[in-house]
Amino acid sequence: MSLHQSIESDLKTALKAGDKERAGVLRFLIAAVKNHQIEVKAKDKEYLADEETTAVIRRQVNQRKDSIAEYQKGGRADLAEKEEKELAILEKYAPAQMDGEKLRQIVKEKIKELSISGKPEFGKLMGAVMKEAKGQADGNAARKIAEEELASLAESRRAG
Repeated sequence: MSLHQSIESDLKTALKAGDKERAGVLRFLIAAVKNHQIEVKAKDKEYLADEETTAVIRRQVNQRKDSIAEYQKGGRADLAEKEEKELAILEKYAPAQMDGEKLRQIVKEKIKELSISGKPEFGKLMGAVMKEAKGQADGNAARKIAEEELASLAESRRAG
């Protein structure tokens, strides 16, 4: 069973159980997956590949995280709490995130592999890191680690 099919099955289960909150989140997720399916012109396929479905889920998770931060800044704890509940439901379908050390190792490998010499090549580095991470790393965490490693690289060059 594909991830897409699993989500649809879980929606049916939530509807039968009367879990309106879960059903609402899953309906929204299925709509986002269908919209992505239309965008990539894969309408002829009944279900998207798991990698594509995962990418849609990751976007939804990131949107919820951004919303939570904005609601907390705006003093709207009620809305932030609602988004956190939705986030918890969505994260059950998202792939496990790799730990910081594994991500740092990928960044270091890509710096060596691509002969990255500094900040001007940051975009090239990030593209390679995110491709290697295959949706298992948060872009913000990867950016932070890449910046740290590039700063460390620049510092070691100044010192040496």
